[in-house]
Amino acid sequence: MQPSPRSPTTPGVRRFLDTTLDYLLWPLLFGGSVLLMAYGTALGHGTLAFNLTYLLLALTLCVLERVRPHEEDWHHSDGQEIPDLAHTLLTKLSVQVLIISATAIGLAKSIGDQPSGGIWPSHWPMFFQVVLALVVAEFGLYWAHRVAHEWMPLWRFHAVHHSAKKLWFFNTGRFHFVDTFKSIVFTVPCTALAGAPGPVMVWVGGITAFIGILTHCNIRMRFGWLNYIFNTPGLHRWHHSMDLREGNKNYGENLVLWDLIFRTYFNDHARRPPSEIGIREAMPHTFFGQLAAPFYWKRYQAEQKELRKQMRKQKSTPEASQAP
Repeated sequence: MQPSPRSPTTPGVRRFLDTTLDYLLWPLLFGGSVLLMAYGTALGHGTLAFNLTYLLLALTLCVLERVRPHEEDWHHSDGQEIPDLAHTLLTKLSVQVLIISATAIGLAKSIGDQPSGGIWPSHWPMFFQVVLALVVAEFGLYWAHRVAHEWMPLWRFHAVHHSAKKLWFFNTGRFHFVDTFKSIVFTVPCTALAGAPGPVMVWVGGITAFIGILTHCNIRMRFGWLNYIFNTPGLHRWHHSMDLREGNKNYGENLVLWDLIFRTYFNDHARRPPSEIGIREAMPHTFFGQLAAPFYWKRYQAEQKELRKQMRKQKSTPEASQAP
């Protein structure tokens, strides 16, 4: 029996559909999240809409990571689920809710909702106001991130985030609370002094959350020209490289505009980002250890170096004692 004339083309069609899905996934996930939040906001339930949308996005990423992983090896547990969750709930989430709600949004409303001297283009459509606010906020986020990499007193706190051995949606919030507070300090003045109104600030916060969890997901996707606008998972995987020529690049949180301007943009099309990521320094395995270590970083690194030296010596001692 001869095979169907259409059967030889089936693998090609499947590859085409699979590749098409690779390119569509990120814009569908991000765009869908924005549309859901916009719909809820239009109904007068902005906060509820954001929370439900973020939860739905997290659940969707959880499923997609299992069926379309970027790195199969990242499925294995790194033993950091509890610290990752603790950082998210007890540091990043709490600091953002308390400080952003009390200062960023409140300050933006007190400044932006008052008649300004024409500093903020309040007459623009909301879409363009949000785009402008993202560009302004990104300037602070960019420098907060870059300084955390290039200045040791802040790197020791940011190292908690980079100590992750894999990227997946669950460790998106793996940040030391000092690191999170630093980002807020850098960003709030940019948008507040510009006079961005409260609703615009809420949108900036929502978009930052959506892009943040997408950036860390372990899902096979392709991005094309989007890599020159947004901070995509593909760009952020280079940022987590242990090779500082790659890792000290792509500082943008949402956009790569300032990376392009200040020449810290990196994307090697000839190869995949490294699957082995992390830091070369030591980092405690426990949540409370990770909170404490940055405050006595040099002493902790010296102690761990001495401990590794003793362990190597102990391993070599039995071999030496068995020699005739």
